[in-house]
Amino acid sequence: MQLFYNSTLDNSISQFSFSSEESKHIVKVLRKKEGDTLSITNGKGYIYEAEIIEANLKRCKAELISHKKIHSPKHSLHLAVAPTKINDRFEWFLEKATEIGVTEITPIICERSERKVIKLERMQKVLQSAMKQSLQAYLPKLNPAISYSEFLLTEKTGLLFVAHCAKGEKMELKRRVAPDKDVTVLIGPEGDFTQNEIDLAYEKGFLPISLGRNRLRTETAAIVACTTVSMINNG
Repeated sequence: MQLFYNSTLDNSISQFSFSSEESKHIVKVLRKKEGDTLSITNGKGYIYEAEIIEANLKRCKAELISHKKIHSPKHSLHLAVAPTKINDRFEWFLEKATEIGVTEITPIICERSERKVIKLERMQKVLQSAMKQSLQAYLPKLNPAISYSEFLLTEKTGLLFVAHCAKGEKMELKRRVAPDKDVTVLIGPEGDFTQNEIDLAYEKGFLPISLGRNRLRTETAAIVACTTVSMINNG
């Protein structure tokens, strides 16, 4: 099965056209023709079956013939992660977190952040590609970059955790997470959160967690957190 993405699809639409880029891929690369069927998601929980009615290289048209709703997980996972200095590493995190099952991602700019500019359009394409590759019906929400202090002021629900390397009593994330509970995890930059940032998180109700004995890169820590929450909910 190969999955395509079209955010505009809903149950009121009967026919639609693919973008010129996807049309070329469908007709020239995949060699699809009239009468062939394709699977498409709108990233909002629906997967549609569509039949090609016009195999045009520039404007491939299709007709929706059926749809099914994929139930969303009972929990949500929001990762607030400081962008890495090397952009490729952050894109790798976005890709893998999408495959594993993250719900929402917010890039947070911290005191020690070395990257403060995020190209959301490029990041959205990474998420879309990973969603299609892993045959998922839900596209994670990617928020604009925000300062760490501003993020702490936003409304949050569920279990709140901050991962850091500073000294102090911490419990492993796997012992903190409970099934079917919403989770938010803060992951700092390469130089870690400052003590002031850690204290601010505590004041806002975030609990300290450990992701293991080894010191992890930012993107690795985020993936470990994502995997842990996924395993607790799907184990």
